[in-house]
Amino acid sequence: RDQPGSMARVLRLGAAARTAARRGPARGIVPASRAFSTVNAEGEKLIVFDTTLRDGEQSPGATLTQKEKLMIARQLSRLGVDVCEAGFPIASDGDYEAVKQIAQEVGPLVEDRASGLPMRICGLARANKKDIDRCYDAVRHAPLHRIHTFLASSDIHLEHKLHISRAECIKRAVAAVEHARSLCDNIEFSPEDAGRSDRDFLVELLDAVIEAGATTLNIPDTVGYTVPEEFASLIAHLKANCKRSSEVIFSTHCHNDLGLATANTLAAVNAGARQVEVTLNSLGERAGNTSLEEVVMAVRTRPQHYPYRVDIDTTQIVRASKMVALYTGIAVQPNKAIVGANAFAHEAGIHQHGVLKHAATYEIMTPASVGADSELVLGKHSGKAAFKQRLQQLGYKEVAADDAQLTALVQEFKTVADQKKVVTDADIEAILVDRVAMPDAKDAWKFHGLQLAAGTLAGTDRVRATSTVQLIDAEGNEHTEAAIGAGPVEATFRAINRIIRRPVTLVQYNVSAVTGGKDALGGVLVHIQPKPPGSSYEDVDAVESPEAASKSKPIYTGHGTSNDIIVASALSYVSALNKLIALGDRVNDHKVDLSAGSTDRILDGKAI
Repeated sequence: RDQPGSMARVLRLGAAARTAARRGPARGIVPASRAFSTVNAEGEKLIVFDTTLRDGEQSPGATLTQKEKLMIARQLSRLGVDVCEAGFPIASDGDYEAVKQIAQEVGPLVEDRASGLPMRICGLARANKKDIDRCYDAVRHAPLHRIHTFLASSDIHLEHKLHISRAECIKRAVAAVEHARSLCDNIEFSPEDAGRSDRDFLVELLDAVIEAGATTLNIPDTVGYTVPEEFASLIAHLKANCKRSSEVIFSTHCHNDLGLATANTLAAVNAGARQVEVTLNSLGERAGNTSLEEVVMAVRTRPQHYPYRVDIDTTQIVRASKMVALYTGIAVQPNKAIVGANAFAHEAGIHQHGVLKHAATYEIMTPASVGADSELVLGKHSGKAAFKQRLQQLGYKEVAADDAQLTALVQEFKTVADQKKVVTDADIEAILVDRVAMPDAKDAWKFHGLQLAAGTLAGTDRVRATSTVQLIDAEGNEHTEAAIGAGPVEATFRAINRIIRRPVTLVQYNVSAVTGGKDALGGVLVHIQPKPPGSSYEDVDAVESPEAASKSKPIYTGHGTSNDIIVASALSYVSALNKLIALGDRVNDHKVDLSAGSTDRILDGKAI
């Protein structure tokens, strides 16, 4: 039982303490076995299919720029992911261009990959020719590529969403797979809402798409409805009853509505599934998807129960998790398994005492095995070479190789280092997300500076502030506006609104310290939504809570970092507006009709 007391404080063991703790147990104590992350070289291959850039981006507020998607895709390649579902190419021109660029630039990479093979680049397509052609045109540039097409199979979806019979469902699915196979030899088919579909009909449908050329059959628990025993029995039933089941790979795609996504996935693996569809940080629709880090570490930590091989470099997990959290603006909960801030923290006195005596008493995996204790610090005397080396170690090799970009980042680093004693990895990554992963210059406004005057009105505690903001447009022209607000942040946002003139609603505004200490960088995260056409851009309207935001409009996220919270706020607001301009104004001429009468319609415009 955890003991309160003077030792009951958060203990984050430093490198020296961990080294001392791991020298061995006290004399006379038998060493306890510890399940370090292990590689099962003899096990059957388990394919890791990551859909962070597709299903993960469907999380409200997780809209990513093309540069952000590219950087995450590079990290997924370093991580060792087998298949990357890079997006839904028909959804928008921006999504198509992002998938295409990932296929061209990340698709050929083999560096640091245990498999020796490049990551397969996959795109999602509905079961129609236009979607499939658009998908193939985006992914074909990768040496290894895949078309993933889907069609609902549950009676509730067939009747109420698609208004088609089971026979028509099979006809459309077969036509889609046949067309996809005429373009590409690696085809995945998903019967949407398989978890609530009739099992005999599923067998009939899957037999038909296998004959049509499908190579992977993905079984989605679309609404997170099943429980582990039920989902495992479904996989076993399909493998036992589909005529050519031995010729295809069965896959899982589980949602976390009941908190069972990881449990369902692992149960299905033991029932015969050999591909797992996952996301970093459990991102995804509603309650999210199966967590990559949880599945991989369960397989690595408990090989006696999951005797399979995953070609994942687990030391890259925390780094990948932080990158996704920074770029999406969706923070990882502190007690999240594997990647949460508290995953390797010990507060209770008896736990601290045990870990100091022998780490295996309360840790079943090492922090180093997931890359959780690799942070280094730099100071103002660190040079360009040291900064470049650290960027490479953090996985930003392409940024480090761009001399012009590197020089600008070093200048920013020096500015921060002059104000702080040390600059940590978290500081460096915060600088990167602010300066590197923004939209192209042709779309972007640049924050140039601000002047602020604020104080309380005589005899009251009401604050009034005046903010004068300077922004630079894409052509290099400087724009200056001033505004008054009920505080420095509101005044600054109003001044920015007067320059950019985009009517938006502020959905969320969060302030946090990037690192500890009085000289810490402050990070500001804002979520905005566009207002209806014709709305005023002058006022800073805000919803009462994030839950009250419009469900029919996209949310754009901005992040800003500075030693000054008002400057960080301005940076984050401009960042979010840049995303809205870059992503929200693009018209997609290829998009399939989603009107109520269209046979291509999918529920709420979402997939699987």
